Amino acid sequence: MTLHVAVLMGGPSAERDVSLMSGNGVADALESLGHRVTRIDMGKDVAARLTEAAPDVVFNALHGTPGEDGTVQGMLDLMGLTYTHSGLATSVIAIDKQLTKLLLVPGGIPMPGGRIVKSESLYDGDPLPRPYVLKPVNEGSSVGVAIVTAEGNYGNPIARGVAGPWAEFEELLAEPYIRGRELTTAVLGDRALGVTELKPKNGWYDFDAKYTDGLTEHVFPAAIPDEIAAACRRIALDSHRLLGCKGTSRSDFRWDDEQGVDGLFLLEVNTQPGMTALSLVPEQARHCGIEYPQLVQIIVDEALKDKAAKAGSP
Repeated sequence: MTLHVAVLMGGPSAERDVSLMSGNGVADALESLGHRVTRIDMGKDVAARLTEAAPDVVFNALHGTPGEDGTVQGMLDLMGLTYTHSGLATSVIAIDKQLTKLLLVPGGIPMPGGRIVKSESLYDGDPLPRPYVLKPVNEGSSVGVAIVTAEGNYGNPIARGVAGPWAEFEELLAEPYIRGRELTTAVLGDRALGVTELKPKNGWYDFDAKYTDGLTEHVFPAAIPDEIAAACRRIALDSHRLLGCKGTSRSDFRWDDEQGVDGLFLLEVNTQPGMTALSLVPEQARHCGIEYPQLVQIIVDEALKDKAAKAGSP
């Protein structure tokens, strides 16, 4: 069936450039499958442009706010448009790391402890024993993450005027630092695709390491014990379901390999995973025999299936 798909990309977030890469890749794939595509770089006129396009489905290729936090999902719901990926409530919860914990931890999902702190308080003292991690509550792609160590150059306590997320965000989430390895698992529909280990060549897996070719080695399948791989797949799928994710999601983990399965912690669930050439969902799908255009089609089909299910509900 030939569809008219509006691909929503870009926008004002810190992840704009990545979103444009994702969106254009998706649009190219849809056109290669014979679909009609309208590319929309999200601006203040987005509602008018979507109304004019009147697509069969919107492919949401936005990353970060406002495309991943429920804002765009609410607009699309009000406009009566079918769209890919997760809906409003799921997006509101999953973008907020603290809300995610409040939902997932009671459901048996292992996540790091920690608490919300006022950035101003960091200049008086540490909220947790060092080493610990500071991160914005509602940003993705490791935007604004700082690892505070005893040997670091932030100062002790953190010095005023030193660059870091405390200078950009009023509140931050402080979590214990988990030593060990970076793992990630993609979920597509109702299937956990596998486990990739991410090995940054310098430092840690920050924004640059994620989106700069050659800075991170992706090992798939990860060279980890079977019980850890099985736990990653189970936790990713359980988290996807508990949050009510649709289409695809990606769960990111830290694993302390000295602690066995007790050292495995979910860090976050990304409801709008990247679709670039370096992105992990397309990479895992390809290893599972699903080429990029087919992956894009599956995500669109999931949205249409969800629409049909809602239409059939009493």
